[in-house]
Amino acid sequence: MKKFINTPKLAVREALEGLAASNDAVCLLASTNVLLRSDIPSDPKDRPIAILSGGGAGHEPAHAGYVGKGMLSAAVAGDVFTSPSVDAVLAGIRACAGPAGAVLVVKNYTGDRLNFGLAAELARAEGIPTEVVLVADDVALLEMSKDNARGIAGTVLVHKIAGAAVEEGMGFADVVATARAAAADLASMGVALDGCTLPGAERSGFDLGEDEIEYGMGIHGEKGQRRAPMAEADEIVDAVIGTVIAQLDAGSNRVGLLVNGLGSTTPLELAIVARRAVMGLKAAGFVPELVWTGNFMTALDMPGMSLTALPLDDRRAALLGAPTSVRVWPVEASAPKEPIIVEDGGAEAAEVLGGTARPELKRAALAAATALRQAEPDLTRLDAETGDGDLGQSMLRAAEALEALPDGAFADPATLLAQAGMALRRVIGGSSGPFYAAALLRASQKLQGVSSPGPADWLGALKAGCEAISDMGGAAPGDRTMLDALAAAHEAGNAPAAGETVAAAAARGAREGAARTAEMQAKFGRASYLGARAMGHQDAGAAAVAVWMQALAS
Repeated sequence: MKKFINTPKLAVREALEGLAASNDAVCLLASTNVLLRSDIPSDPKDRPIAILSGGGAGHEPAHAGYVGKGMLSAAVAGDVFTSPSVDAVLAGIRACAGPAGAVLVVKNYTGDRLNFGLAAELARAEGIPTEVVLVADDVALLEMSKDNARGIAGTVLVHKIAGAAVEEGMGFADVVATARAAAADLASMGVALDGCTLPGAERSGFDLGEDEIEYGMGIHGEKGQRRAPMAEADEIVDAVIGTVIAQLDAGSNRVGLLVNGLGSTTPLELAIVARRAVMGLKAAGFVPELVWTGNFMTALDMPGMSLTALPLDDRRAALLGAPTSVRVWPVEASAPKEPIIVEDGGAEAAEVLGGTARPELKRAALAAATALRQAEPDLTRLDAETGDGDLGQSMLRAAEALEALPDGAFADPATLLAQAGMALRRVIGGSSGPFYAAALLRASQKLQGVSSPGPADWLGALKAGCEAISDMGGAAPGDRTMLDALAAAHEAGNAPAAGETVAAAAARGAREGAARTAEMQAKFGRASYLGARAMGHQDAGAAAVAVWMQALAS
């Protein structure tokens, strides 16, 4: 497994050194893996209440990423997924705490409880008032073991609340009580799509099946609540948020929602998850006032997410929204109270089309749509080889747009081409949408007033479409674009073989033109960035032309 590490055993130390080297608000103890605020007074008597947390590394940005004013005073890091030693925790307490006291925010794992707990005892013996706030927010396994609920992503909300309470000037006992109350109210649950790989390992420590996910999996890969088939995002989120909601105190309908990625989940996916989770909370009668979305407590490179809900009152909401110097903490988390969809004043009015659909035109358009739908996997693969891999989905949207055209769009050839061009312009992103729209609109103009075009008319429209694409993008045949298939179709259609229809000849030309692009040097598009590495791969746009051209011929 490829990773940006040097020696696995030094990975945690070097990561902490990187944090310290890039942030002047933190520093690192020389003798052990403790990251702490750089503004801590040297005289223990001058130090405010210290908030410490930590545990095994591998959950970045937790915990070291949360060291800063308004959150943690220090973070103690063990090896990946391994609790730090008692001595390391004690060193952290000594480095940042004094008579004002220390609060240790600890996730409910045996190693962390023991090591942080014993360090707290030793610190108290040295005259430093020290209390442990245990976080056990994972509600996935409550039915099986209420005493062994794990501490997961909700822990970072306790960091924020405790740190803000200190900055506000709250006394030691009140800081502890406030943090413990928040920890007691948290409800979190995660779901994993696959395992994670430790530094130095060749593969993941565990695997889920190709079509399998695990609900309630822990942040170290511990067994979850159940395994189930992969499903759409909404179904997965509904299952997770439903379990979380069942544990919330019915006395308050105001909640904060933490949407947490486990390491390999993209921001796009997390936003989709956040959308559905907010909907689920509202449907259950809750008001999500604060929503945080991102990677807050990961499991190395695990693909998955967790949802955390925390009941709010004015006091708790103010602490969560208080300023902090921690760079990874979101500046703002306020959720909208009103509907988020607003009217689009610039939207076009839908054109009302009259006329009766001509069966042969509708049949042809739907045949092209079906062919593009079936070719989606192949077009995605082709485009991924030299581009960004989105053409298959673009052509799928094109198929859906053609299938959705009203009957009036099939009244005559010119109308069909114009309406198809307008529809594709709206649904296809990237360069394909404008090129298809321009080509179809130019071709439509060529057929204006021609009720029953013959082969020469269709070939003239095809040529006009090619010219529109060339005029707009600057490409010419031989530049390895969709034009290579279109121009070859026009050429072959003008010289069909014996017994070959013009349509069949054009389809053959499109196939041959697309195939030739594999031997061309790209001058336009993303493939042009690859230079000679694009050689041997067909241009996906040209291949798509061959697909729908063959469907029309058939």
